Amino acid sequence: MDKLTAKMLNPLSLAYMGDSILDTYIRKHIIIKIKGKPNRLHQLSKQYVSAKGQAYALNILLEESFFNEEEFEIIQRGRNAKSHTKAKNTDIQTYRKSSAIEAVIGYLFLTDETERLEVLINRIINITEERVNTDG
Repeated sequence: MDKLTAKMLNPLSLAYMGDSILDTYIRKHIIIKIKGKPNRLHQLSKQYVSAKGQAYALNILLEESFFNEEEFEIIQRGRNAKSHTKAKNTDIQTYRKSSAIEAVIGYLFLTDETERLEVLINRIINITEERVNTDG
């Protein structure tokens, strides 16, 4: 998909795609890293793909000025998008931040920017693992 077409998509559609892509990458990471039963793998994956974890990673990435101008625009659109579904187990700000990071992941995937997508996901993984190791 070309960038213009992807930019015209609803940011929540980008987030929908990004949620799936992030989940797939995280599952692959966990399966390679930890050989365990599915329930254990699922419990570990929640640390990476929870709204709280995604919002935390987004905050760190923003502090680091990780995103280019184009990606930052997608993040702003994703964060400001009005969802008609209620956030589960989190507040609306955290939910919107998680939607924002999922939107940029979806955008990078749909525009075939695989290298940049993998840099972003690997950074999210590192941020999450640093947070989990610090929190105990």
